[in-house]
Amino acid sequence: MPALRLAHRGDWRRAPENTIRAFLAALDVPGCDGLEFDVRAAAGGVPVVIHDDTLARVQDVAQRVADLTPDELELHGVPTLEAVLHAVPRHAFLDVELKGDPGRGPVDVLTAGRGPALERAVVSSFEPTTLERVARLAPLWSRWLNTIDLEPATIALAERIECRGISAHWRAIDERSIARAHAAGLDVAAWTVRRRPTVARLERLGVVAICVEASALDG
Repeated sequence: MPALRLAHRGDWRRAPENTIRAFLAALDVPGCDGLEFDVRAAAGGVPVVIHDDTLARVQDVAQRVADLTPDELELHGVPTLEAVLHAVPRHAFLDVELKGDPGRGPVDVLTAGRGPALERAVVSSFEPTTLERVARLAPLWSRWLNTIDLEPATIALAERIECRGISAHWRAIDERSIARAHAAGLDVAAWTVRRRPTVARLERLGVVAICVEASALDG
């Protein structure tokens, strides 16, 4: 079965990354199954969609996300999670990556937008404590531990915090490492792939989803 192709921060070739325009542009690409995007907390704990903790790299503004209100961030093109969920069709699969620990705000907004069962979506994070918080608030939701590797200790961590899967750097995924994860009952996703031959190799190995960008999004 083909892996889900999830556009990494949308199609940032056609609009700034992690914006509604980039997300809708990605979903216009034939064969794109959904999106991967980043969520962190603005002032007041409101979840907004942006990768970095400052606006310096993308918006060229030397301010921290946590110091700005959602209205102030909107002026710089940073959408709220709520706005993204309203704009993106429900058939699009979502990998919602939580940055740091944004509190319960994302759980409340995702519940309102995708239902209490979190339809066609997962929550992912590099932070085990963040995933554990999500598990306490929404124990039935699918969660992926984002990792660099698929070493036994990493797989054991994902098992311990009761994740559904691991999203690993694509270079770490081979027959041996994916077999270890599957033996532990874990799905494996891959990030972030830029070439079509790599997508084909990962699909043969049995990953469930691939975070793609550039020519791999068009494949």
